[in-house]
Amino acid sequence: MRAPIAKPTLFSASLLALAIAGPALADEQGSVPHRHSGNEGDRPVIVVSAGGIERLDLLAGATVVPAEVLERNFSGQIGEVLAKLPGVTATGFTPGASRPILRGFDGERVRVLVDGIGTIDASNTSADHAVTIDPLTADGIEVLRGPAVLLYGSSAIGGAVNVIDRRIPHSRPENGVRFDGIAALDTAYDLRTVGGSLDVAVTNELVWHAHGRFQETDDFSIPGFALSDELRADLLGDAAEEEEEGEFEEAEELREAANQSGFVPSTATETTSLGTGFAWFGQGVNFGASVGYYDTLYGVPTFGGHGHEEGEGGEGEGEEEEEEEVISIDLEQIRFDVRAGVSLGDGGFFSDLTTRWGYSDYTHTELEGDEIGTVFDVEGVEGRVELIQNEQGSGDDVWNGSFGLQFYSRDFEAIGAEAFVDPNETTQFALFTLQEVRRGPFEVEAAARYELTEATNVATGVERDFDTVSGALGLSYTFEEGIRAGLNLSRAERAPGAEELYAGGPHLATSQFEIGDPDLNSESALGAEAYINASLGATQLRVAVYGNWFDDFIYLQETGDEEDDLPVFAFLQQDADWFGIEAEMTTPIAQAAGGTLSADLRGSYIRAELDDGSAVPRIPPLSLLGALDWQSNNFDLRGEVEWFDAQERVASFEAPTDGFTHVNLSAAWRPLGNQVVTLLVQADNIFDAEGRRHSSFTKEFVPLAGRNFKFTVRSRI
Repeated sequence: MRAPIAKPTLFSASLLALAIAGPALADEQGSVPHRHSGNEGDRPVIVVSAGGIERLDLLAGATVVPAEVLERNFSGQIGEVLAKLPGVTATGFTPGASRPILRGFDGERVRVLVDGIGTIDASNTSADHAVTIDPLTADGIEVLRGPAVLLYGSSAIGGAVNVIDRRIPHSRPENGVRFDGIAALDTAYDLRTVGGSLDVAVTNELVWHAHGRFQETDDFSIPGFALSDELRADLLGDAAEEEEEGEFEEAEELREAANQSGFVPSTATETTSLGTGFAWFGQGVNFGASVGYYDTLYGVPTFGGHGHEEGEGGEGEGEEEEEEEVISIDLEQIRFDVRAGVSLGDGGFFSDLTTRWGYSDYTHTELEGDEIGTVFDVEGVEGRVELIQNEQGSGDDVWNGSFGLQFYSRDFEAIGAEAFVDPNETTQFALFTLQEVRRGPFEVEAAARYELTEATNVATGVERDFDTVSGALGLSYTFEEGIRAGLNLSRAERAPGAEELYAGGPHLATSQFEIGDPDLNSESALGAEAYINASLGATQLRVAVYGNWFDDFIYLQETGDEEDDLPVFAFLQQDADWFGIEAEMTTPIAQAAGGTLSADLRGSYIRAELDDGSAVPRIPPLSLLGALDWQSNNFDLRGEVEWFDAQERVASFEAPTDGFTHVNLSAAWRPLGNQVVTLLVQADNIFDAEGRRHSSFTKEFVPLAGRNFKFTVRSRI
């Protein structure tokens, strides 16, 4: 059963905004400008630059994930796709819900975007909420940091993940038709997925797109016990106490829970994604639109809090226990997107006017068994209009950039006995600019953003208004040897999210009683980042050292209290300091058997401390990855070792996490050459080692998957 979807107010507003915004640009070849694709052999690497910025590598922390890496790391949730990048991990709440964490930042500090527009779902508000992006239609993914992040919002203090999506085609297919298909099976999740994406040039000016995918998984397999050693010891101790009191049935139930092993209950998923769109490319004019439907049903493992409630008889006679019910989330999103714009010519200060808008109607239903518990209804619209400057100067002495406006509106309502957030409305207007100047080997980027945010609690009438100003400056110097060194400085402000302000009740899916604070101040941060990017022949190297100094840092932490048999988590605020190091290097080692053998090394370290000297909650530990890649025209082989240190520096009431190592192997075969058909065989965690992500709220009862064999067939025609 679904909750009803339908509120026309924001949809009408979005249509009005679209009518005002006007059409969007295409170049003479019928493709959107500032989007370039290079080739490594026949493998496309997609690079998307921000408005007016022609070279994405100016951004110190930018990582572009190309198509072949997406194939190897393909997953239903975007957090898992990116989790192996340096400085990136995932919330890993459950296989059905996993969002990216960048440099230890998550939630309201990381923007997840589709072609520069937010997902307009509820994934930023709570870790149990899935991200409504289907990686099937992604040509590539950018992980962005640095001054240009301010183009996408002040809430991107930690960075932005931009999925380069082709639901609205960006260009005409080379041969008039492009088809991408995927089918995959695996053993740990019992994965079954099949999907396809089709782009057809109907005329020289019109391209039509359609896609669909279905995926299903079962409760996933794990190496040992589901519960951590500490939780098992607690339950076994409780079982012994119940047995001493003669409560043998209760003791047996506790032992069964403590000894759950081999798989994690209530983690199955079922996902359907459908969509269609078009793009029209005229002379200097471009217009495109799409509609998408995303539906997923996924289990939510819980520990404690719900079920096992006492009856009215109280202690002793008449006491009875309720059977703990299986919790799941039924999520549905209908989304409309428009991209449009017009060329303004080469004679004036501005060359292009571009715009991008998205509207979403999202319903998220928490189910207790077959009964509806709480329904979360989100309706929102987000849009941006951007003026791109004509490049001034020539050669190595140039100035370019962009100016823009952004609008965001969200209507949030939770209905049910455990609606832990009051109905609320958020409206945001923003002005921004990004400027770039190059003078020979020197490069300067400057960005600024002003935001006006209104967050209203509809139930109580409380309204908070926030004016925030953010700015950033990036300086770099390129040496003749192919080495670029730079420094980024920033000052960012973020208005608290509605959930941080107005939460106040039990949240069944997370087994938490969450309490917001309507008096929270804006969060601000000074940031500094020094980096070196080097291209030494075929060797690529990136090293970044960064720090952030927060005033009024907002965080969610367990308080030690209980309410409704749930641990209380409160949104708190104090100053905080952040320090981190990221490094990655790829270098060829030798030519062997008709291919190239290369080494791939990555690592990241983060230390985050609150003003009172305690640790910020859920900060990832030191991690290292080393891999050997052998690549030829038709074959790729890769072996990698992922090592995660123990995390013993923890917040109050937070459990430490043991270190672990995963060894993974993969082999890809392209029997027809190019990428027409790719057969991919993978063996992840081949030694079946237990691992738990410290960044996950559920790490103590949802470990990472055990040994997993996966077979994928991918076609690209």
